Order: sequence, then C-alpha cells, then structure tokens
Amino acid sequence: MNIARHLALVDELCFRPFPAEHGPSDGGTAGPGYFTAVLESSRGLRGRAPGERAATVEQYEKERDALCERLAPRWGGTDPVNLQTVLLRTERERIPEPWAGLSADARVAYVWEVAGTGRWVAVAVTDRDEADEVRLLAVITREAPP
Repeated sequence: MNIARHLALVDELCFRPFPAEHGPSDGGTAGPGYFTAVLESSRGLRGRAPGERAATVEQYEKERDALCERLAPRWGGTDPVNLQTVLLRTERERIPEPWAGLSADARVAYVWEVAGTGRWVAVAVTDRDEADEVRLLAVITREAPP
C-alpha cells in the first residue's frame, strides 16, 4: 500500500479534464464525467481459497480506511454510503455512471464533495462478486451521488 501515491492520484484526477469518450485511463477506466482508478487489485487471486479472498477484502478495507483518514481532514468526515440501495434503484430507474457500475461491484463507498472543483470523490472496495477480483477503487466524478 502506498497512501502517498494514492493521494497524489486522487489529487491529479480532481483537476484532470474528463475524457469525451469511455476508455482506459491510468490503471482504470474513464468516461464523460468520471474516472475510476484501481488503486490495488487482487488480480491473480481468482479461483483461490475463500479464506485468501476474505483476507484480501480485509486488507483492502484497512487500506480504504487509512486513505479515508487522510482525506477526512481535507474534506470533512463522512459516513459510508450504502450502495445496495443504489443497486436496487438501478432496477427501476436510470442511475448515472459511475454510480451504477460502482453499486454493482461494491457494498459501501466513502464519498466527499471536493469544494471548488464541482467533483465528488468516492473510495470503495469491490467485493460484491465472489467470482471477481477484489479491488480498491477511487472514483472521481462530476455526478453527485444518487
């Protein structure tokens, strides 16, 4: 874990222009109005013992919490956002990206509005799908959380 590197990337993405089209971006993805940066990934752990996956989820949650502790003095404390509610809403209404995709992959996110930028930052661990890799994500978007 390299918190300084993660913070630097979040800072950069808070001011980088959003792309006009969907595509890859610095170890993640991007689209009109958002960046999704993969800070850590368990790539290569697919198919391993459930205990290994659980340990990775726990490790990434600790890393997420450490990152949140560094972001809170900048933008204030925040409570976790329950993404299950957002996921349920996608069944009956259009939820914009990146929130629809994030809710499909993660259970909770910590979210801040970055004053003066018109952007929001979310930090989450993607652990919803047992068959998929576990990732620590930072999402920077101009879409307010739904």
